[in-house]
Amino acid sequence: MSSPIQFHFDFISPYGYFASLRIEALAARHGRAVDWRAMLLGVSVMKVMGLKPLMDTPLKGPYTARDVLRHAREHGLPMKRQPNDPVMNPLPCARAFAWVKQHQPAHAAALAHAIYAAYWGEGQDLSTPEALRGLALPEGLSADAVAEAAAGDEAASLLRAMVDTSLKAGVFGSPTVVVDGEPFWGVDKLDQVERWLTRGGW
Repeated sequence: MSSPIQFHFDFISPYGYFASLRIEALAARHGRAVDWRAMLLGVSVMKVMGLKPLMDTPLKGPYTARDVLRHAREHGLPMKRQPNDPVMNPLPCARAFAWVKQHQPAHAAALAHAIYAAYWGEGQDLSTPEALRGLALPEGLSADAVAEAAAGDEAASLLRAMVDTSLKAGVFGSPTVVVDGEPFWGVDKLDQVERWLTRGGW
C-alpha cells in the first residue's frame, strides 16, 4: 500500500484551515491515507527563518487579508474569524492534537477538524486548555480529557518532538503537504499535488 500523505498545519493558519477541508478527499481519490502533523509558524517563521508574522508584513499583510476572505467567499466556507483579528496562542490546541495523535490516533483528524471549525469557522478563542472543553467532539473522544492533556507536560513534550520533526523535514509553512518525500507548500498547491499523484510525479 502507498505511504500516507503528510499534512503539516498550524491552527492559526487560515490556509491550513482551507486545506484541511480538502486534503482527505484528495488523498482518498488516490488510495492514500493522511498523516496529520501539527507545526508552529511561530517557530519556523519567526525563530528559524527570522521573519515577521505574515499579517505584520508591510504590503503582504493587507493583501493576505483580502486573499483569505476572497478564498472563503469563493468556496462558501464558514469563517467568522477575520484575518486581522488577534491571533490566539496556538500551543493548547497543538499540544492537545499531539496528545490525541499519540494516545487516540484514530481521532486525531476529527480533533483537528473540530479545532479548525471552532476557531476559524465560529470565531472561538481557543487560547487556553479550558477553552477546549467546549469543543464538539465525536463519541469516544472526551473534550474534558483533551483539555486536561493540553495543560500537561506530556502533551508539551509530544508537540516539541512533532515540531522538531517538521523542521528536520524542511517544513516552514502551513499547510505543507509531503508526498513520498516531495513537499508542496500552500493551499494553492493542492491542485499540483493532485496532478503529481495522478501522474506518479515528474
